[in-house]
Amino acid sequence: MTNNFVFEPDLAAKTIHIVREFNAPIEKVWKAWTEPDLIDKWIAPKPWTAQTKTWDFTIGGIWLYAMVGMEGQKHWVYAEFTAIENGSAMSTIGMFCDADGNPVREAPKSYRDTKFSSIEGNRTKVDQVITFEEESTIKMFVEGGFKEGTTASLNNLDELLASE
Repeated sequence: MTNNFVFEPDLAAKTIHIVREFNAPIEKVWKAWTEPDLIDKWIAPKPWTAQTKTWDFTIGGIWLYAMVGMEGQKHWVYAEFTAIENGSAMSTIGMFCDADGNPVREAPKSYRDTKFSSIEGNRTKVDQVITFEEESTIKMFVEGGFKEGTTASLNNLDELLASE
């Protein structure tokens, strides 16, 4: 069964549009995106792993996590939830930070709007738009392997959904 993966960067609009379908019901996919124990199992492209330090899934709440490399190096990410429609959508502002969650102010920010919808066959479509403030930031993401990392992470999610 196809996953209908779409990855469309628009440099002029400073957006990346990502669509991916999953062979699982919306409740299961939503849970995999909103429970830190599950997110940590799929969000990092292998061989990297993820470690959630703080998870407050409320509007204004923070998700603080690290992408952990094979030699223990950690790249910290700070995401603030700006909107939540339980079971169907969420929005975040994300940026790099230190281990205490202090954002690196000069680092780029991204704004993510993620929507979940049920599709035929008890499947789920996740539709995400990531918006950047600067054209140089979207170029860095596009040229730096973000598509490949996103593909790997979403494939990890496929594996998790099949095993849960």
